[in-house]
Amino acid sequence: MSGIQTGSKTCGCGRGAHETRLVAVTGGPGAGKTAILEMALRSFCAHVGVLPEAASVVFGGGFPRHSTDIARRAAQRAIYHVQREIEAVVVGERQVAVGLCDRGTVDGVAYWPGSAASYWEELGTTAEAELRRYAAVIHLETPAADQGYNHQNALRVESPTEARALDRRILAAWAGHPNHAVVSSADDFVQKAARALELVRAQLSPCCHGHALPHESRPERERDGA
Repeated sequence: MSGIQTGSKTCGCGRGAHETRLVAVTGGPGAGKTAILEMALRSFCAHVGVLPEAASVVFGGGFPRHSTDIARRAAQRAIYHVQREIEAVVVGERQVAVGLCDRGTVDGVAYWPGSAASYWEELGTTAEAELRRYAAVIHLETPAADQGYNHQNALRVESPTEARALDRRILAAWAGHPNHAVVSSADDFVQKAARALELVRAQLSPCCHGHALPHESRPERERDGA
C-alpha cells in the first residue's frame, strides 16, 4: 500500500476539514493488517485515510536489513521517524477524520534489541507520550501455523513461531493504552475482518456510521450458511 489512501464511499456531511484522530492497527507479522486496511478503504468514505506502513517504506526503499544490533537499532530509529512524519502529514492536512495507521510508533519496542526504556530514551520520548497520540489501538492477533500464517510477503522474514512471539511483544507494548482492543485470530478470516471493521467504524464520525460492512451486505441466506 503506497501513499495515503482514502475510503471509496461517499459521505453527505460535506465537511472539508477535520480534527484527525489516529488509530493504530497493529499486531504481529501475518495478522492480516494489509487485507483489513484494504477492506476498510472499500467499506468507508473519504473521511477515512489509511497510512502506509513505515517499515515497508524504509525496507522497501533499500534500507539495510541486517541482523546486527547496530543495524536493528538504526532501522527502528528510521521507522520511528518515518512513522511520525507520515502521521504529521495526515494530521496537518486535516483531510480525514480518522487516520488508520499500519502499525504505530509503539510497535518499535517489540523489535528493539534492548529494553523498552532504552528505546524511548534513544528516541527522546516516552511510552506515555506516544500512547497519547493514538485515539485507539486495534490489535490483530497473528495466527498460528495451523491457522494459515502467511509468509509469502517478500519483506516478511519471520517463521510462524517468531511471528507469534513478536505478536505477544507488540501486545505488551501497547497494553497501557486505555482504548486497546484485541481481535483474536480465527480459523475463518472473514470473522476476524468483520470484528476489526466494526472496531474501525466505532471510531468514525456519526455521519460515517451508516456504511454497510462486507459481512453485513451479504445476503441473509449466505450469512446463515444456507
